[in-house]
Amino acid sequence: MAAGSHRERVTVLEQEQSVFSAQDECFMRRAIELAALAENEGEVPVGAVLVKDGQIIAEGWNQSVGSHDATAHAEIQVLRKAGHALENYRLPGTTLYVTLEPCPMCAGALLHSRVQRIVYGASDLKTGAAGTVMNLFEGEGVYHYAVIEKGLLESDCRQQLQQFFKRRRKEIKAQKKNRSES
Repeated sequence: MAAGSHRERVTVLEQEQSVFSAQDECFMRRAIELAALAENEGEVPVGAVLVKDGQIIAEGWNQSVGSHDATAHAEIQVLRKAGHALENYRLPGTTLYVTLEPCPMCAGALLHSRVQRIVYGASDLKTGAAGTVMNLFEGEGVYHYAVIEKGLLESDCRQQLQQFFKRRRKEIKAQKKNRSES
């Protein structure tokens, strides 16, 4: 990047470095509640909340299975709703709270929408695109930089996901057993 550039580099802050506010925690708890809605619908439990000036602009949760839409991740749902609410796809000055680190698709959409700050709970060890597996928020070709903060209520977010996948594996195993006995 050229010296004196007006663009800021992405900042990835670890839980130990970042100081989350009570308001941050409140918004992440709401995202966890939304993730529970996704789980009740048979979806991977991921919830997201988009905030501007301390006010919730949009909320979303995973709806890919029910909507038969691979792009219906929690983050995409939030961006769509916020775009309609604000009549603009660009969302500067906003913070996204999401229970799971964004995947590459969602990271790209977040970059394009110019979300200023992204706070996530659990890291995604398979497809995390905000620093765990890859970081699409930094590099010479990135046209917008966001502050990435990870680890807010990480244990709660991770536990919600782990319990879901443990139950799903058990259900799949039971289905296979029932088919083999038929």
